[in-house]
Amino acid sequence: MADQQVTAEEVLLDVKVADASTLFKFYLNQEKKILGSVAVILFLSLWEFMGGALSVYNPIPVLRVNPMFMSAPSLIAKAGFDLFSSGEIYNDLYVSGIEFFWGYVLSVAVAIPFGIGVGWYKKLSYLFDPFINAMNATPRVALLPLIIIWLGIGIPSKVGIIFLGAVFPMLINARDGVKSVVFPSTVPFILTGLRLGVGRALVGVLVGELYAATAGIGFMITVAGATFQTDKVFVGILVFAITGVILTAVLDRSERRFDKWRPKVGSAT
Repeated sequence: MADQQVTAEEVLLDVKVADASTLFKFYLNQEKKILGSVAVILFLSLWEFMGGALSVYNPIPVLRVNPMFMSAPSLIAKAGFDLFSSGEIYNDLYVSGIEFFWGYVLSVAVAIPFGIGVGWYKKLSYLFDPFINAMNATPRVALLPLIIIWLGIGIPSKVGIIFLGAVFPMLINARDGVKSVVFPSTVPFILTGLRLGVGRALVGVLVGELYAATAGIGFMITVAGATFQTDKVFVGILVFAITGVILTAVLDRSERRFDKWRPKVGSAT
């Protein structure tokens, strides 16, 4: 009886949707994007009302934000335009891009074959699992002083911290994928590791450049923060955020293409 009631409700819902207006159908199809866009617009509008040009119309003094400490969307946009139009940011983008590229590529080159080998051969797993698990549990930031002592304050030390940050998520996902299933079902696990590695690599870029650097987006953030240029700080943060979103979306789409190879829960291996 309950199943018949649920079926009737589903049919009724389908009828309502079928009879709905074109505008409502568009909303139903794009609900995620519409609600997300509305939330972002409302957030930016409120932020601008509190600290930007619109703050003069804000009747509540306690809700006014000093741009020196928080900036505002319009000020951030202006700072970003000035940095790109003047070319001031391009060298920092180049340095951070080089560091990210080589750190990430080296992580992939080491983590995937080594992770597959450790997952495939039990003796290798017995030998290396204690070190892998220990290093994965260790905050890589704690190793940064040693890396700088060994590699200096130039690009190689940043590549080293990015490598250490990104290599273990990739390695562990490749290892666990091989242990659980056989190829090609390991591919989704490997792609998951690559996606997780992007975030760790970007954190490595930022942390390395905050700690000791002479160029890079992290260095730009450090200098801007020390001189209370919060608009430039947010520009740097947005560069990292947009880069992470784009790269994660690309890898996530690739991961979904191979999702049919992922073993189902409870299925026989």
